[in-house]
Amino acid sequence: MAAQLDVACATDITDVILNGDQIEIVRPAIANKVKQRVKVNTPKLVAVVRAGAFEAEEGISGSENVVKLAAPAADLKAVIKEIVSDASGDIDLADADIVVSVGRGAKNQEGVDLVKALADELKAGFGSSRAMVDAGLMPHNKQVGQTGKIVAPTLYMAFGISGAIQHIAGMSGAKVILAVNKDPEAPIFNLADYGIVGDLFEVVPVLREEIKKVRG
Repeated sequence: MAAQLDVACATDITDVILNGDQIEIVRPAIANKVKQRVKVNTPKLVAVVRAGAFEAEEGISGSENVVKLAAPAADLKAVIKEIVSDASGDIDLADADIVVSVGRGAKNQEGVDLVKALADELKAGFGSSRAMVDAGLMPHNKQVGQTGKIVAPTLYMAFGISGAIQHIAGMSGAKVILAVNKDPEAPIFNLADYGIVGDLFEVVPVLREEIKKVRG
């Protein structure tokens, strides 16, 4: 789109700063290790924001300005013929207000099923770390991270996830993060708002019972 309009393009925007007439955008870089603050010095800009980075405010008025773009050339090497939605019936991770993710600490299918039961009870999106995808225990469309889905839910619950930088890049925008891990030195605890040092096989059943009491 930016190429067709012959304008600048900024992607993965997490914040916008107005400095007089000067517009600056903030975007993560190097797997979320640093934040870039970039000045926009062009009259027009194609901007792509990170999912969940901004909340829609009520009462905003205005009119849209629609620009019709030329149809792409017919000799493209790749053509989108059909968009197929997730047929599993699970809540989409990008839309979920709560995301429950499982990592290497789940060990096997029994551990995955245990955490999945909690996600179902919370009506939460169910995700995973890359380790579980590589192990064949979770499908790739459930992977949260730099090479998977970028999520920014109200609550993110990480079970048995150590907190590799690639995973952090996909969920650091969550408003509240709860981490459960046996290793007290796991990097995920540096980011978490709440942390439980313990085995998820012992912690998850207790959480499920406590949640039932609260809801009851």
